[in-house]
Order: sequence, then C-alpha cells, then structure tokens
Amino acid sequence: MRKLFFLILCIGMFFSCSDGDLQIETIDFDSVAPQFCTTPQTTTKNILFKINENEALILELQSGVLNRGVIGDTIVTESTVPTQSQITYRIFSDDVDKNYFCDDIPTTDPVVVDEVEAKDGSVFIETIMDADSTNFVHTISLSGISFVTGNGERITNLSINEFGEVSTAIPTN
Repeated sequence: MRKLFFLILCIGMFFSCSDGDLQIETIDFDSVAPQFCTTPQTTTKNILFKINENEALILELQSGVLNRGVIGDTIVTESTVPTQSQITYRIFSDDVDKNYFCDDIPTTDPVVVDEVEAKDGSVFIETIMDADSTNFVHTISLSGISFVTGNGERITNLSINEFGEVSTAIPTN
C-alpha cells in the first residue's frame, strides 16, 4: 500500500510542476542610477535606462518634455504613459550592460527573456537650474505605473518611484 501511495504522490508532483512561466514578483530600480547613450536633449525624444544585473527599465521620454526650464523657477511637467512616454521592463538571460543599448550593432547575447510595457501611469519631471547656472537639472519621478504581463497579470509590487536625475544645458541666446 505504501508503494502505491508513493507512486501516486510522485505522479501528482509530476503533473503539478511549474510549466516554466516566468513570474515577476517585484520591480526594484530605485537604487540604480539612470544611464543614456546620448546626452539628453531638450528638443528630441530621450531614451534613458536603468540596469540591475539581468533586468532593465527603459524610459522613452516624449520630445520636448525636458524643455521646460525657466531660469529662477521650479517647473513640474507631467507626461502620461503610454500615450506620451513609454516605460518598458525587460528581463535578460544574463547580466546586461550599457553596451547592449548603445552599440551601433545590437548584440545577440544576452537574450530578452521577457518584456512588459507599462499600460498606465505618469512621469513627473521637476526642473530647476543648477547652482552654477549652467544646466537645468531634471528630477524624474514615476507615479501610478502599471505593468500588465502577456497573460493579463498586473505587477503591483513596484519600487520605481524615483527614476533619477539628468541635466540639459541652458540654451544660450
């Protein structure tokens, strides 16, 4: 009887095993500094990214959203996701570095294992002039970002409120 019970238990465990679906439990990039391939510009789209070993958070800011600086004032601008700016979360097969995003010829390794695009939320950009009066400093924050996986599951454990800071030159007239 024990052998039969053990056999049934083994068969039950075999059929209850995971089918290999990737489970995203948390997205945490608050402690990672933003990077970019080309210096952010005030009049074009800007692509910024954060890398955390084998994960990346990619933010594509709409054109002109960093062009809101006024000397002597603090300006806060909102860009909605996904209609104006886009946020993408990627998981790779191995650790990734800046070259993955910046090389002219894309690398074939590591491979993107999973990619999820944000379906809702806002990007807030607070712009002030730096102490030297040579640059505008843009502090980028994320609010209400909602990722929905391919099978319809919503990722709710997000720790990506502060995206980071970038600077743009004050235009000379």
